[in-house]
This record gives sequence, structure tokens and C-alpha cells, in this order.
Amino acid sequence: MLNSLKSSLLLSAMLSATLGLTACSSPSSESSDSAATDSSATDAAATDQLDTKFLTIATGGASGPYNIIGTSLSEVYVKTFGVNSKTQTTGASVENVNLLTQGKVDMVLALSDVVTDAVEGKNNFDQPINNIQQLAVLYPNVVQIVTTKDSGIKNIEDLRGKRIAVGDQGSGTEVNARTLLEGFGITYDDVTVDYLGFSEAADGMKAGKIEAAFFSSGLPNSSLMELEQGLDLQLITIDQDKLKEIIATKPYFKTFEIPAGTYGNETAIPTAAIMNALLVSSDLSEDDGYKLTKALFDNLEGLKTAHQAANDISLETARDGMVAPIHPGAKKYYDEQAGK
Repeated sequence: MLNSLKSSLLLSAMLSATLGLTACSSPSSESSDSAATDSSATDAAATDQLDTKFLTIATGGASGPYNIIGTSLSEVYVKTFGVNSKTQTTGASVENVNLLTQGKVDMVLALSDVVTDAVEGKNNFDQPINNIQQLAVLYPNVVQIVTTKDSGIKNIEDLRGKRIAVGDQGSGTEVNARTLLEGFGITYDDVTVDYLGFSEAADGMKAGKIEAAFFSSGLPNSSLMELEQGLDLQLITIDQDKLKEIIATKPYFKTFEIPAGTYGNETAIPTAAIMNALLVSSDLSEDDGYKLTKALFDNLEGLKTAHQAANDISLETARDGMVAPIHPGAKKYYDEQAGK
């Protein structure tokens, strides 16, 4: 009887010990599984991170498509990579290229004519700039020259002797305004020039202080849409045959038509356009260049929602007419897409 009792007690003790060990090992096992999961999550997150921790994008005026599209792109990069990304409003193309060259920003939008000047060291650039590279060709900046219907100005040749706004000094708008005027035999000595950005030019038109203004941007331009509400606008035409002569020496220009109804115009308006470039520093790593380019095209529908001009951005045309050396990360992405 005593032996039977001892055996029962011994069996009970052994069972308790076994249960105790099982209970002790369970949390340890869960902790190990959790750690493995956390490690996997960390590894996955690491693939979505950039080498750079800050990404400042230089855009343009607050009301222009550059700023709207640039802000949306910045939000994409914040969401995708958790990077500290922001935009910086500027005087646009020339200033943007200079800021990028000086290492004060990380990415810029700029007109291809300005980028061509920068690479070749002409006009606004004293020497060739060799530390910038291109991620993509974006959408066309359309030259929109406006006046009022009672001004009598119909085409670009009629601007001679008039007071006109040509954009902020050194902006992409001002650069292509000067180039186009010169192509038609008109210098700044033949007109009275006001260096005004989009909103200031619109105010000048409303106040009757200027007779015509250049707006170079994606379609539609918000300042022009507002101006259309209070003025009887007239879009000025650019002769396409003469423009083709200019294109022979300035290949970054292309013929273009502003569609009927864009600003209440009954018919399409012949004009010129210049493609926009997305640029980064050549110091940007190949991996970052690849990821930033991929994120741009992975989120293209959101950019199109932000501004209509982004409808003309496409993977198929992203390398057509590049005017700066392509970034190796962007090239890797395009080559990869072409192979699919």
C-alpha cells in the first residue's frame, strides 16, 4: 500500500515537472517566432528604403504644374520609402539646375532647353555642368502666349513694340520666350519686357499694365484658367512653318496645338512645346535612382489625378529626347521593363 502511494506521488511529481517545462518553453517559442517575424519585416522594409534620408524636390511657382506634380511625387516618396521628402518653390528651370548643381536640392523639374544650355555651358551657364543626370522625360511644357481680343495682337510677330511679360528672369518660360522671339526676328530691344511669374503676369493683364504674356507650362495653367473668367482672352498663334525652321537648330522644341476649349478657344491654337526633364545629382546611388524611377511609374495614376499635365507622362516615352546623361539606376529600370 505504501509502495503504491509512493509510486502515485512520484508519478504526479513527474507529470507536474513535465507540465512546468512545457509551460516554460511555450512563451520562449512564441518569442522566437515573433523575433523571426520582426526580422523578416525589417528585412522587407530595408528593401523599400533609400540610401538617402532626405529628398528635396525643386519645383516652380506655387500655382504652377511643376509644384503640383512635384508635391504629389514627394508624397509618393514619403509613403513608399519613409524618406523625409519635401518640395521647394523656386523661379523654376534655371534656378533649379543651379540648386541641383550646388547640392542644395536632390531632384528638380526643368525644361529641356535650359538643361541643354546647362550641359553645353551656354546662355545662363558659364561652363558645362557635368554633375546632373536625368531620370525621365516627363510631359510637354506648352508655350501659351495670351493677350486680350481687343488688343489686335494675333500672332507672335505682332508682339513687336508691345509691353509683354516673359516669366521670372532666368525661368524656363523666360528662356524659351526669348529664344522664340529671336527666332521670329524680335529681340528684347524691340519690346518692353516685364519679368513676371504666372500669377503676377495674370494680375498685370487684369490691370491692363501689360499687353501680352508668356505662360510656359503643362495644360491647363491654373492662372490662365482664373484669368479667363474675368477677361476676353486671345491665344496668340505661332506659325508652324517658321517654328520648324527654329527646330532645325533648337531640337528641344516641337510643334504643338492647344486643344479647342482649353481656355474657351473655339479652335485649336498652333504653338510650340518643350519637354520637361526630371533630374537628379550624379552622386545619387544607382539603387536609389532605380527605386525613385520605379516609384514614379508605379504611382503614375496618382500624379495624373493631381494635375492633367501628368497624363502625358508615360513609360514608353520616358527616354525619348533625353538632353542630359541618363542616371544608371533609371537606365537599369528601363532596360528591365523593356525585357518584360
